Amino acid sequence: MTAAVVGPDGVGRCPWGAGDGLLAEYHDTEWGRALRGRDALFERISLEAFQSGLSWLVVLRKRPAFRAAFAGFDPEAVAAFGDDDVARLLADAGIVRNRAKIAATIANARAVLGLAERGEDLDTLLWSFAPPPREAPPADFSDVPATTAESTAMATALRARGFRFVGPTTCYALMQATGMVDDHVAGCFRAVDAAGPRSGP
Repeated sequence: MTAAVVGPDGVGRCPWGAGDGLLAEYHDTEWGRALRGRDALFERISLEAFQSGLSWLVVLRKRPAFRAAFAGFDPEAVAAFGDDDVARLLADAGIVRNRAKIAATIANARAVLGLAERGEDLDTLLWSFAPPPREAPPADFSDVPATTAESTAMATALRARGFRFVGPTTCYALMQATGMVDDHVAGCFRAVDAAGPRSGP
């Protein structure tokens, strides 16, 4: 089932967000809403990288622990992490203990800081790849791509600037999560269509 699902509250939602708990809250209040700001976007890049190969719910449940472990995803703080911090993170059962992803997060923090040397900033760079808004919501998730030309271009640009774990699929998930694209399906209360803007929370 990939079309919108009406829950017990009578509200239509994307099928992945139609249940109770964290996923529903995330769907209703975060996914697809425009997110701006260097630190907030660095957090999302980091979490999307950790999500690679896993369920998003796993990462969502661990998000408070991730924030504590990675100094609130402050790029300056994370960029200064050394071997002792890597050992600490690998011992932290509250997060996803993957050495490559931990190393990538530290490298990506340094890459965020390196953007200033190019006269760039993360917010402007990422949002430069946002496509024009959809004219109508996708009918269901079979109409939602895994990658696009924009996400491929974003991945290429980020890799050229030293970022890791930023393939086209991860970049498209980032674009969905931060409102650069709106993939709420028709019938979801968060969807935008020709009849008017989103309603609800």
